[in-house]
Amino acid sequence: MHNDTIVALATPSGSGAIAVIRLSGNEAITIASTCFKSVSNKNLLKQKTHTIHLGHIVENERTIDEVLVSIFKDPNSYTGENVVEISCHGSSYIQQEIIQLFLRQGCRMATAGEFTLRAFLNGKLDLSQAEAVADLISSDNEASHQIAMQQMRGGFSSEIAKLREELLNFASLIELELDFAEEDVEFADRTQFKQLIERITFVLKRLIDSFSVGNVIKNGIPVAIVGEPNVGKSTLLNALLNEDRAIVSEIAGTTRDTIEDEISIGGIGFRFIDTAGIRDTKDVVESIGIKKTFEKIEQAQVVMYISPLTPKGGIAEETIIEIEKIKNKFPQKQLLVILNKIDQITATELADLITNLKPHVPNLIPISAKTGFGVEALTNKLLDLINTGALRNNETIVTNSRHYDALLKAFEEIQKVQFGLETGLSGDLLAIDIRQALYHFGEITGEITNDDLLGNIFANFCIGK
Repeated sequence: MHNDTIVALATPSGSGAIAVIRLSGNEAITIASTCFKSVSNKNLLKQKTHTIHLGHIVENERTIDEVLVSIFKDPNSYTGENVVEISCHGSSYIQQEIIQLFLRQGCRMATAGEFTLRAFLNGKLDLSQAEAVADLISSDNEASHQIAMQQMRGGFSSEIAKLREELLNFASLIELELDFAEEDVEFADRTQFKQLIERITFVLKRLIDSFSVGNVIKNGIPVAIVGEPNVGKSTLLNALLNEDRAIVSEIAGTTRDTIEDEISIGGIGFRFIDTAGIRDTKDVVESIGIKKTFEKIEQAQVVMYISPLTPKGGIAEETIIEIEKIKNKFPQKQLLVILNKIDQITATELADLITNLKPHVPNLIPISAKTGFGVEALTNKLLDLINTGALRNNETIVTNSRHYDALLKAFEEIQKVQFGLETGLSGDLLAIDIRQALYHFGEITGEITNDDLLGNIFANFCIGK
């Protein structure tokens, strides 16, 4: 299956200025040459790798389009095979005509992610690097892009490969001891082995802990904006998004359903969810919206409770009770209390109010959603809730749940090895646990794999990549 020549559109489908059609396989250049007529009568088969040629795609006497053809000869290509990329005009009709022509010449349509799968099978990328390609394509903020680039360059896999190699060396020595069991000799220095296991344990813990940050960076951080009706939730959402996304009106209960939108703050994706106001109501539609509000609080990582100033310039007692209810019902959620409409009081009055409220209302942030005052302080506070230190220090951050699962299993086996060393476990039993740890390390980079695993991973890729 992986010996034939594949073809696919490498740019998004639809019309555009240009489109790129990609071929890969041993016969890619040969097939392309049968359909390409160079303006300077060049023979594609005789051209050097990494060269670009102007000409026309033709079928018999019919010219389909004027194109640029790029040639990449194996093994110096993305897939490790002969690759041809055709830059044509972006008409949907032209794209399909060229693809259909190559299908008639002996190509077949590529499956999802098959170009990257071939790059993995031909040793151009390891498995974690291949998965990073999909993450890079889907990255929509600075942080997720930075992590995907680091992983695609091999930052994560090289760290794992180094640990695996050191562990493999000791495993070999312990296996060797088993061949000389009758002589009762030790080839593996147990003191050095303990130091290695401690170092592996430390690195695994760091990588496992990084997943909590990596997961939210990759998927965005859901933030529920809650509060009583008509307190400025929709106005705040509009201020954060810098556009009129939500309906703002003086009528209580305007928001009957949740409204979601995502923005990037400091390179981190935040998904803000404007919810229906929480209050007792007999309106059936509004009641459904309030029920959804609590569902969104359950799903959110951060809850922003908005409270307006009372006519006397404070927070209503009922509001403080409502905040306590949310804290008690969702104790694991990060809760920010937003004091809105502070443009209605003086700076001195505000300072006194904050001094009085802070002991009772932690994480209090005064803002005016209407004027935009305090919105920057709010976004800074949101960033403070996310531990971005590892990201700033360019440390390896795990974002892939498959890698996370393999690291947890490897950590479990390493703990067994550590316990075995401390209790003087025999070499044959130690070897079993070491082999299991090596297996899980290999799962990450692709030394250990199977067709089902590869099918699941590459099925999530777009066709043409």
